[in-house]
Amino acid sequence: MTTMNGDAAPERRHLIFDADDTLWECNIYFEQAIEDFIDYLDHSTLDRTQVRATLDEVEHANTVTHGYGAKLFEKSLHDVYARLSERDISADDLNVIVGFSERILNQPMVLLPGVQETLEVLREHYALVMLTKGHPEEQRLKVDRSGLVDLFAHIAIVTEKNDATYRELRGELSFDPAETWMIGNSPKSDINPALANGMNAVFIPHDHTWRLEHADMSTGPGQLLILERFPELTEHF
Repeated sequence: MTTMNGDAAPERRHLIFDADDTLWECNIYFEQAIEDFIDYLDHSTLDRTQVRATLDEVEHANTVTHGYGAKLFEKSLHDVYARLSERDISADDLNVIVGFSERILNQPMVLLPGVQETLEVLREHYALVMLTKGHPEEQRLKVDRSGLVDLFAHIAIVTEKNDATYRELRGELSFDPAETWMIGNSPKSDINPALANGMNAVFIPHDHTWRLEHADMSTGPGQLLILERFPELTEHF
């Protein structure tokens, strides 16, 4: 767990926020790259759904071993291209695939509607924590470019978000799970492990949440709140 600033004040209640597709746009750039990759592959017999299913399979296997991020995405595209291409792979092909990942890294930072204004209100009454997973350098750059750093009492960048991650964060910040809320768009990484650790959770769905983050939402001793938009948080906190 990489920490970017100091511990949040233990006497305050904590709101913990996911970052990608909760605070700012992320997966839409990967989705566009995937559509362009499928166009470039131009397979003669496999349709788009079949190519995407192969990519999902490869990405799942690669994330288990290598983690997340644009460079890992580049590897997954390369692996799928090597598996499905109907022509010899040229240097030009490899350059195109590299271009897909570089384009993602160079996208402008776009905050989701109402995020900054909402955080400015919430920080007056809560200790705000950012918990984001991915390649450490890539995530650190996004955090720095977001303009939100000063709104958070604590920022943690992790390579995975699971039960162990939440237990470690609890030990680091000494928060009371029953008084703590996790806010995010991913049932798999944000909602379910938070509830499993006795925390409360706010699910704010995003239309383009990464397919590998989809899961049925579980139940736990804590409360689960489902909102449509980020600014609605101020109606509950």
